Amino acid sequence: MTAMVLVLQPAPARASKEIIELQTQVQQLLDMVQRLQTTMDTRFAVLQHLAEQTADNANQMSASVNALQQKIAAQSEATNGKLDTASGQTQALNDSVDELKSRIAKLDKTIQDMQAQLQNIQNPPPAPAGTVAAPGVPPVAQKPPLKDTFEAGMRDFNAAKYDVASDEFQDVITNYPTDDLAGTAQFYLGEIASKQNKLSEAVKDYSAVLDGFPGCAKAPAAQLHKGLLLLKMGKKSEAIADLKQLINRHPSTNEAALARSKLTALGVHSTPR
Repeated sequence: MTAMVLVLQPAPARASKEIIELQTQVQQLLDMVQRLQTTMDTRFAVLQHLAEQTADNANQMSASVNALQQKIAAQSEATNGKLDTASGQTQALNDSVDELKSRIAKLDKTIQDMQAQLQNIQNPPPAPAGTVAAPGVPPVAQKPPLKDTFEAGMRDFNAAKYDVASDEFQDVITNYPTDDLAGTAQFYLGEIASKQNKLSEAVKDYSAVLDGFPGCAKAPAAQLHKGLLLLKMGKKSEAIADLKQLINRHPSTNEAALARSKLTALGVHSTPR
């Protein structure tokens, strides 16, 4: 019996040692888990801080971009306003120049008429046979009615009676050189020459409208048709110059819109200066 007690006594001691070792291992595991949790918390805090910094930087960059866009928009608006003002001033200047040229042309025509009348007085033409002229009074040639002559020219032009219409338009220009209808008649002389494929003559007629009647209602059309004819004749640089001049002088007209389209097709920049 005593022997059996002696044999069984060491067992609790070994069990207690194993429990202690197991407790030690468990504590070590708990310590490792705690350290791992601490490391993860630290790294998460770092990542969260980096994310906050990135968000702050993105917000600052977005604000800077918005401010830059607003600044660019304001500068663009100011530039466009200056361009519009400059364009309006250029148009007003061109209009004033055109009006002055028109007045000068009319004054020149008036002077020429006065010189012709003075020459007729000094050297009167011979009176027709069978007529008796009053002493000292030269015979006065009867002018054809302005409106009737012009309307007759338009009827014959629309009926393709170009030779007759040309004579009638020429009568308007000869007898009423300072009237606005004279500029329109000059334009239709260019149209007749163009339809008859007399391109050089047509260009001269359109140029006569621009030089002698710059304030005429047909001046924009005359410059457009002149530019298109110059292109047809292979004179590209002259044509481009005429089309640009049309846009600068009459930017709001349908003719200017057609000129812009043509220049764009040619690959030429056409923004008014």
